[in-house]
Amino acid sequence: MKTICELFGIEYPILQGGMAWVATAELAAAVSQAGGLGIIGAGNAPPEVVEEEVDKARRLTDRPFGVNIYFMSPYIDQVIDLLVSKRVPVVTTGAGNPGKYIDRFKEVGTRVVPVVASVALAKRLERVGVDALIAEGMECGGHIGEITTMALVPQIVDAVRVPVIAAGGIYDGRGMAAAFALGAQGVQMGTRFICAKECTVHPRYKQAIIKARDRSTTVTGASTGHPVRVLKNKLSRTFQEMEQRGADREELERLGANSLKIAAVDGDVEMGSLMAGQVAAMVTREQTAAEIIDEVMRGFEEARRRLTVKE
Repeated sequence: MKTICELFGIEYPILQGGMAWVATAELAAAVSQAGGLGIIGAGNAPPEVVEEEVDKARRLTDRPFGVNIYFMSPYIDQVIDLLVSKRVPVVTTGAGNPGKYIDRFKEVGTRVVPVVASVALAKRLERVGVDALIAEGMECGGHIGEITTMALVPQIVDAVRVPVIAAGGIYDGRGMAAAFALGAQGVQMGTRFICAKECTVHPRYKQAIIKARDRSTTVTGASTGHPVRVLKNKLSRTFQEMEQRGADREELERLGANSLKIAAVDGDVEMGSLMAGQVAAMVTREQTAAEIIDEVMRGFEEARRRLTVKE
């Protein structure tokens, strides 16, 4: 079984989360240049926007990078056509099954890595021929499942033969060492990379994460069947109040429309959706992507040394 580094052609088994409106070419290229796997977040963007980001990433780095595709995007088929034509090295996927596209990606050498939050989905996607899986626990920011990272990762590791990458609640080398102890071969981090200097997200979004404390996140949208972890603000409080009084799905969707862009691009930290994981409290400053990766790897080696049993 190939290791994550061999599979993706990278130096360190660290993936950067493909966050819509946050993970642009600048961030993805910086992470890849530093030896990890940078990932552009396609989100609901039209194909011409995704193409511009892919081309920009290739101008900024000659190392492998990926694109995260969102199957609920109205442009999903056009975006996949684009990524196949561009021979993007890796695609990570969410909110759907990439099965019918696997053969097309394999023909051009693209690795397909879905994000999963359950054992049943992991098994189903392994059968359609994915190259690896990202097991994401509910500690993560954005859309979440029901199982924590510590409980989810070993169950998926035991259930499949493809490499598993742990995500959700991972901030430093200690978290990486814990993920490897659970059987993962790599980690994906999102929240910490929001505060990378190369990340183009609005400065007020970054400051909200830096100011976060251990109980600063909350979950909205449970009543819609699509729970989302965000930093607490006026939007999250309004959302939860509407859910408590029984607002229907259409009302809630109107409230949440474009709220991530409002936060990430416009910098409205009160009525924007500040998607962030529970590790936000550990992020205390901006760093370059290279500094983040170097710090994680040094912490990982230190954790390994501490865990070594001396005879």
